[in-house]
Amino acid sequence: MPDAATATPPISAYIRTKNEERLIGEVIRAAQQVAREVVLVDSGSTDRTIAIAEELGARVIREQWHGWGRQKRIAEDACTHDWLLDLDADEIVTPELAEEIRALFAGGEPPAPVYEMLMATAPPVGEAWMTYNLVDRRKLYDRRAIRIPDHAMDDQFKPPPGMQVGKLRGRLLHRSFTGLEQLETKFTRHAASSARDSKLKPLWLVQLRLLFGYPFYFLNQYLRRGLWRAGWYGFSVATIAAHGRWLRDALMLEIHLRNREARTED
Repeated sequence: MPDAATATPPISAYIRTKNEERLIGEVIRAAQQVAREVVLVDSGSTDRTIAIAEELGARVIREQWHGWGRQKRIAEDACTHDWLLDLDADEIVTPELAEEIRALFAGGEPPAPVYEMLMATAPPVGEAWMTYNLVDRRKLYDRRAIRIPDHAMDDQFKPPPGMQVGKLRGRLLHRSFTGLEQLETKFTRHAASSARDSKLKPLWLVQLRLLFGYPFYFLNQYLRRGLWRAGWYGFSVATIAAHGRWLRDALMLEIHLRNREARTED
């Protein structure tokens, strides 16, 4: 019988999927280091995603796409346990993070209702960026205390003032792209959905960002987030990320122009 430090905690891990056969097996196996249950909410996979998940013992819920936050809400409701681990289909729980989570539950209920961890990018070439370009993500939480927003775009909760948020030191690996071409496509797709589904910014602000935003977007990635440490590959990633952010502004401008045209026709 495993002792408390090695026993699997009462956690349900949930994952949104659509055609994720490339990594879903690795993601599920890594999650099973800390989760008694893995739940997939799948929005129409046509590859082997569902078959792989079921072979590994995950529970699959087939549900059409309702939006980023709403899809997670469906997953929250479907989970057996109250403690939830929110994972994307390209996020890998490292052994170090798994050990830390098991230790957190070894004495019973954790003291905080929410825990954040550092997500480290694992690029398709070279070593993972374990000490830079890190992103804080609140991934482990008690649904009795807080829930994901019921929103089309927003899928990250914001703890209210006074809520305790614990910090985990172990890394969550993010295999977010397979190459620069795919990264460009990913940012373009996200820019389009964000421009379409987010609150439309005022025209003057959109125009200001179109003129002056790109250098700031690039420097934020390259200097503040440390991508300069990844050499020319980091420079390339920062450039693509900045363009994706700028593209959202350009698409919002297009929405403004279309709206103006429609009003003129009326």
